Amino acid sequence: MSSVINALYLTGSFFMLEVYDRVLPSRHLATLAGLCAIAAFLFIFQGFLDALRGRILTRVGLNLDNVLHDRVHALIVRMPASARGQSDSLQPLRDLDHVRNFVSSAGPIALFDLPWMPFYLLICFVFHPWLGLATLGGGLLLLSFTLATDVMLRAPGRAGAFHSSRRNALLEAARRNAETVQSMGMTDRLGMRWKQTNAEYLESQRVTSDVGGSFSSASKVLRMMLQSAVLALGAYLVINQEASGGVMIACSILTSRALAPVELALAHWKGFVAARQSWARLKPLLEAATTGQDRTILPAPRNAVSVESAIWAVPGPDRPVLQDISFTLEAGSAIGVVGPSASGKSSLARLLVGVTRPTRGKIRLDGASLDQWDSVALGDHIGYLPQDVDLLPGTVAENIARFATDASSERLLKAAQAAGVHDLILRFPDGYDTRLGEGGFVLSVGQRQRIALARALYGDPFLTVLDEPNSNLDADGEEALTAAIHKVRERGGVAVVVAHRPSALAACNLILMMNDGKVTAFGPKDEVLGKILRYPVPAGTNSPTPALKIVQEAGAAK
Repeated sequence: MSSVINALYLTGSFFMLEVYDRVLPSRHLATLAGLCAIAAFLFIFQGFLDALRGRILTRVGLNLDNVLHDRVHALIVRMPASARGQSDSLQPLRDLDHVRNFVSSAGPIALFDLPWMPFYLLICFVFHPWLGLATLGGGLLLLSFTLATDVMLRAPGRAGAFHSSRRNALLEAARRNAETVQSMGMTDRLGMRWKQTNAEYLESQRVTSDVGGSFSSASKVLRMMLQSAVLALGAYLVINQEASGGVMIACSILTSRALAPVELALAHWKGFVAARQSWARLKPLLEAATTGQDRTILPAPRNAVSVESAIWAVPGPDRPVLQDISFTLEAGSAIGVVGPSASGKSSLARLLVGVTRPTRGKIRLDGASLDQWDSVALGDHIGYLPQDVDLLPGTVAENIARFATDASSERLLKAAQAAGVHDLILRFPDGYDTRLGEGGFVLSVGQRQRIALARALYGDPFLTVLDEPNSNLDADGEEALTAAIHKVRERGGVAVVVAHRPSALAACNLILMMNDGKVTAFGPKDEVLGKILRYPVPAGTNSPTPALKIVQEAGAAK
């Protein structure tokens, strides 16, 4: 299409050439009418192809989005867990938007039209060598402007992307912690920090706009000056009878057409730079992401969960967060994971459910490592209650059923009853159909935790991992939690309970104690508690350590 369109761009030049060199000297109106009819047809055909090319580019951009949006969504969902400390988890979506918007804009049209510059220059040389040389010199000057624009916009473009990411991350953090920020008088202080970050972002945008706008304006002025210069040179050649008047006008139009793609490219260079940087960030993420497609569907796990020499490390720290973790849990067992803060308990929970992958070692269900499972099929066999509980916009029933489109009322009610939350839900305004999220019913922290427990138990998953499940529960909630863990064991499942409060260990038959990312004790609850309770209180302290206090309280309760 670009080839045909660029050939049709010659219509105006050759029309003027014929009018000046044939119609005016001969005064033939029939020739003028014929030329007008031909030119009108060619212009209409050119406009049709130009519009069609624009529509095709728009659909190419939409198709790119359709191909990648599922993988980008999966990236955004997995990124906070797999890359803790990510400054802006929505950056992949913004990068995809930049790439799609550029592909759908007039920027690629300029790139398609640029190779046709030599064709127009050749015609100018055919008209007269001096006209060709003048056009060639202007074209080279504009190309140097394009290259200079690319070089000078790279650093400001990277700085703008970095500051934009920081600004968005700061705003999102302030929004998530709005109650804390307002109640403790941090609004103005965070506002000052955001103002500074925003000023850095605006400065990078100013530099980018100034550089791009200056080169774009300079190229526009240069093109108009060059067109006038070619017209003047053509007039000189006409006076010296080295060219005709038609050649003078046609070459002036051709010069403008030859340099138009360069000017268009300069006008869209900012978008091109943004799209190129966005794709550079997005491509490695997409290549590294494992989609879990085309996996062999494995049978449902029924026997054991095993951790084999698992090590998990994040970039930066000198030592891994988890070091050489190994244990096996048979069906029908429940293990309580205890230890001081920052000992790696929650990190172990995330490894078990596949939120993060071990740096080394394996997590296996019935002998199959988690990376051998289809991601959707694996989710049906896992229940997870994270430390920070949040529910998604939708109804209570949709949240418990994990937004499954084929959820049955029987399985939904079974999960709610197993979590002891059925009667609580019935007291909501619309029961199970009560809408949560923005503009919906507001739940307390304890209510959210109990509904999230029902979500974790939905579908009777083989492995249920509960990270501090009783942190916000009252006495009734703790009784329901203990009963739920007993039911997991009775139906042949495996429960992993990360606990800071000893009441969560009541239904556990195993204890795993962690400290500094390592397993310090593992075995039957009575045996482990018996060993730990014989440890003396460290010298120079008036109270036992937090981890020791947990197991001492659990032993007293036992």
